[in-house]
Amino acid sequence: MTALSAMAQPVDGLEAARREALHFINGAFTKGQTGKSWENRSPLDNSVIGLVHEGGEAEVDAAVRAAHDALKGDWGRMTVEQRTTLLGAVADEINNRFDEFLEAECLDTGKPMGLARHIDIPRGAANFKMFADVIKTIPTEAFESATPDGAGALNYSLRKPRGVIAVVCPWNLPLLLMTWKVGPALACGNTVVVKPSEETPLTATLLGEVMNKVGVPKGVYNVVHGFGPESAGAYLTGHPLVDGVTFTGETRTGEAIMRAASSGMRPVSLELGGKNPALVFADCDMDKAIEGTMRSVFANCGQVCLGTERVYVERPIFDEFVARLKAGAEALTLGHPTDKATNLGPLISQEHRDKVLSYYKLAVEEGATVVTGGGVPEMPGAMADGAWVQPTIWTGLSDDARVVREEIFGPCCHIRPFDTEEEAVALANDTQYGLACSVWTENLSRAHRVSAQMDVGLCWVNSWFLRDLRTPFGGSKQSGIGREGGVHSLEFYTELSNVCIKL
Repeated sequence: MTALSAMAQPVDGLEAARREALHFINGAFTKGQTGKSWENRSPLDNSVIGLVHEGGEAEVDAAVRAAHDALKGDWGRMTVEQRTTLLGAVADEINNRFDEFLEAECLDTGKPMGLARHIDIPRGAANFKMFADVIKTIPTEAFESATPDGAGALNYSLRKPRGVIAVVCPWNLPLLLMTWKVGPALACGNTVVVKPSEETPLTATLLGEVMNKVGVPKGVYNVVHGFGPESAGAYLTGHPLVDGVTFTGETRTGEAIMRAASSGMRPVSLELGGKNPALVFADCDMDKAIEGTMRSVFANCGQVCLGTERVYVERPIFDEFVARLKAGAEALTLGHPTDKATNLGPLISQEHRDKVLSYYKLAVEEGATVVTGGGVPEMPGAMADGAWVQPTIWTGLSDDARVVREEIFGPCCHIRPFDTEEEAVALANDTQYGLACSVWTENLSRAHRVSAQMDVGLCWVNSWFLRDLRTPFGGSKQSGIGREGGVHSLEFYTELSNVCIKL
């Protein structure tokens, strides 16, 4: 069996060849034993892409045990050089099959091919090489200590794989955010069991073919499809042979995963929800601020954990900023992923569209001024049945409005004026979340001063989504636990042990 029954060759125009997404367990593709499956539907037009087989307790147990056994086999005996060479080959093979991964990602998400071509697929592949480079250059430590007999002792550290890592993935950037976790996990010598989002099963499945092609040992990379409660997600995060759980997604699910992982004291790495602010000062470069805020609000149809939903603009430039952002939003082109003019796709699903539209309605009920959008666009032909919403901007809401305080995860933002730097900082930090923010100012002193006061894991100045993968990434408050990126990933994916030698 292959990963995706109709994926042997890319299908021009993303037409409706069916794809049957199978589990990948111990190096083999399988339908599993549950007999259950669900339809994977296109966000573009709600058509059926194919079937996804649902895993249960037996499939999860088989995958976890395969991963556990692989730690004791050839994978566990490899040198760092051998392991990282394999990961480089994984990256190269993803790029060799670039069009297949691109098609699979766009089928699942509906996002414009131009976006996935420049971000999702190349950065998804690059995660393997980047973390392979990191693990080859990270030192440990050694200390000489005095002892009462004068002979002394030598202490040194060993960095060991944590073991079997459960990787629970989101649907907004499926390949990129999955390999962001699988890359460092494998570089450190762990094995993984991946539970992709039920909305986006294809690229995680296709990666199984890549692992086999380049010779990654059986059981090192496993995929089980399913849902959360009483399905693959719950069985995986609660399995006693899982040594750590890493998750990206909403805060409520993260809390459930923490509860499951607490049995057996397994560590967690969680990147959770956000309600990210942008602070736009009157001394900003307006062109830069508009361009950056356009991307941070509307990229990927607003389905980016680091995206901006609250915009605070200094009063002297407020009217101009609102007018220019409105013009930018109304110039966006909604359409098919293969159309080069398209720069805004649909939301991920009908269910998520219902959620976003409920906030569009709530904003009006709470007294918002709808600057633009607020509804459903008219789409041609079959796309009329897709998960489309209009890019939307509001003003005029109170600071305690639900639309201002709750994560929406759609192509929308609220813009509010401020008068002083102190007020802007207070407004930005007045949230239960603390993932990211953007600060727009040409005043270098203000940039440093304001950035230091932001209660977030990542603060951009005069930019957005600019990432050096060596730097720490993660959220504060209810936006997450732990840091990933560069050496910081090793804190979760490895265990340090000390060896003390009496001389």
